[in-house]
Amino acid sequence: MAGKSISKTLVWILMGLLILGLGGFGVTNLSGTVRTVATVGNAEISVDEYARTLRNEIRALEAEREGPVSFSEAQQMGLPDQVLAQLVNQAALDHEADRLGISVGDDTLRDQILAMRGFQGSDGGFDREAYTYALEQAGLSEAEFEEDIRDETARAVLQSAVMAGVTMPAPYIETLIDYVAERRNITWTVLDRNDLETGLPEPTQADLRRYHQSNLPQFTTPETKKITYAWLTPEMIIDTVEIDRQALREAYEAREAEFNTPERRLVERLAFSDRAAAEAAKERLEAGEVRFDDLVADRGLTLEDIDMGEVTRGDLGKVAKAVFDADSGAVVGPVESAVGPALFRVNAILEAQSTSFAEALPDLRNDLAGARARRVVDSKIERAADLLAGGATVEDLAEETDLKLGEIAWHEGLREGIAAYPGFRQAAEEISLEDYPEVMELEDGGIFAMRLDKVQEPQIQPIEDVRESVAKGWRRQQVAAQLKEQIQDDLTQLRAGTGFSELGYSTETAEDLTRRGFQPGTPPQFIETVFGMSEGEVSVLEGAGRIFIIRLDAVQPPDTDSEELTQVRSALRDQAANGLSQDLYRLLAADIRQRAGIEIDEQARNAVHANFQ
Repeated sequence: MAGKSISKTLVWILMGLLILGLGGFGVTNLSGTVRTVATVGNAEISVDEYARTLRNEIRALEAEREGPVSFSEAQQMGLPDQVLAQLVNQAALDHEADRLGISVGDDTLRDQILAMRGFQGSDGGFDREAYTYALEQAGLSEAEFEEDIRDETARAVLQSAVMAGVTMPAPYIETLIDYVAERRNITWTVLDRNDLETGLPEPTQADLRRYHQSNLPQFTTPETKKITYAWLTPEMIIDTVEIDRQALREAYEAREAEFNTPERRLVERLAFSDRAAAEAAKERLEAGEVRFDDLVADRGLTLEDIDMGEVTRGDLGKVAKAVFDADSGAVVGPVESAVGPALFRVNAILEAQSTSFAEALPDLRNDLAGARARRVVDSKIERAADLLAGGATVEDLAEETDLKLGEIAWHEGLREGIAAYPGFRQAAEEISLEDYPEVMELEDGGIFAMRLDKVQEPQIQPIEDVRESVAKGWRRQQVAAQLKEQIQDDLTQLRAGTGFSELGYSTETAEDLTRRGFQPGTPPQFIETVFGMSEGEVSVLEGAGRIFIIRLDAVQPPDTDSEELTQVRSALRDQAANGLSQDLYRLLAADIRQRAGIEIDEQARNAVHANFQ
């Protein structure tokens, strides 16, 4: 028997799922002789439970996409099967909890229900009518609701027994740390076409064809979607927006503090208990016995504790003259301040800034015109949506509204024109030939509608169309090949211990490289190559028309004093423990399902699905 405490968070989560989920499904509650869609041992998954959980998941997907999701789309995504799998796992835990005798006492259940805010009246006490009404809206009887809470709590108790307190062995974490944070010191040199001792031959037609055939992915176009669209953005109409001078003047006055700032100082204030202590500190400072920072530390304070930030004369009151007459870096005082005798250090002088209305006018106009242009664009949405709903094409939309017509051959990686907007790229990625145009919004307040006209599959480009690129690629390949052949004798000497400088190479070095590091100007596989080498090893890495000769000088363990490493270790420990907990939970659920047995009524599921059509 579980103890007297049920997690209030758990109960609130359950209540939210039940009431919100059933709020939209209760009106279509299923009825008939079929009551369950599946059983796991002695635990049943009811038709209503399956239906409302499926409804919840579809709603969550709609919220994520910010648009409706049809049941056929949900089926294509496998959502019904995912929901069934989730409920089967829960039923497996219900079966096991019942077998082990895990349950919640009536008194504990009563206390939890009485404590739920959703069932409390204006006086803070339990409101029977609110309780009854909420359950009616959710399509639940009191017995069903209370049984759901019992089951959820019992599952949580069983699940916690498996997942709580899971930790990974220290050697496991340290092995990961050694891999992630091991440090390496390297020396390398780069050779390119200018370092060739012989000229580069001209490629023959056969050379180019062989290169083309050997590197077909380089000369294959991506899948391309031919899209027709109509769009309108604030930027497209901003020059047509009229802003009257009075509105500009009012905007300037509202932002006057931004355009006109008084002279300011960045100041620190170190206060003392009495003037004698403050004067003694100032004498020590002037004698060079201590620094200002030392005085702060002697008081048990930090610089953050005494920092006043950016201040004006008005902020300082009587001490303003002494502080504002001082140079940057000076310490003034002691002077009487609001907190007693104090020394002030002036860290920076910020001059007054004044921007006249005429000077601010361009910024003011852009801001106001931009806001008004966004409102104008927003006002076009309803008419555009009505036209599309009435059967208008994208071309009709451009003809009958201010939206501009355009075409684009969109593919992954395109970032020009309308494809510069993430919202458009996502829509272009998801659109299908069956989709009808609809009005969608862009990140800057713009709107667009589009139609997919054709999907062009990837195609290999004929060598005649890409001859220049093929020739360039062939030359880069030949440069690298000839350089590698040219340095063979030098490689032998380097591997025997000869230094780069002795062979006339200029080099670069890097220390404390980790696998998460990046070295500018190197190929993507540079770090991977370095961490595949042994200490003292010399390797050659090929780049685009270049080669890199790399020597691994030292392998060092992780920096144990690094604060970042401490954070990484903690994150790895939590991630590994969480992963193990989830694995244990899945193993438990699988074991229960196997022992208890599962029966699924596909006819009952289909009956539920029919209500979603």
